Amino acid sequence: QLQLVESGGGLVQSGGSLRLSCAASGDTLGFYAIAWFRQVPGKAREGIQCMGGNGYRWDYLDSVKGRLAISRDSAKKMVYLQINNLRPEDTAVYYCAALLGLCPTDSRENQFNFWGRGTQVTVAS
Repeated sequence: QLQLVESGGGLVQSGGSLRLSCAASGDTLGFYAIAWFRQVPGKAREGIQCMGGNGYRWDYLDSVKGRLAISRDSAKKMVYLQINNLRPEDTAVYYCAALLGLCPTDSRENQFNFWGRGTQVTVAS
């Protein structure tokens, strides 16, 4: 059973950068596609990006292209989300999620079987 734990969130100023981490345990990370999602209170959770064990990346959220980038180190069982040029609208709880196999072409949540508890990112203007 894969377990995921996010970290790296916090309070940052607009224009700053953060790198969120997702630590995996319980199984071989290379078997899984890992995605990052985020959720603003009162709104639906939205998928950001996914990366398969083969390194292929799917972009789910066009509005953040160029500022957010997923990466992974399967040997270390870590997945990262680099967020640059942070904006107040990036304030959300960020989650990592996994499914066995390759990244799906869309970010419907029910495709992902394993979820972390999230890490809060707050961007001050």
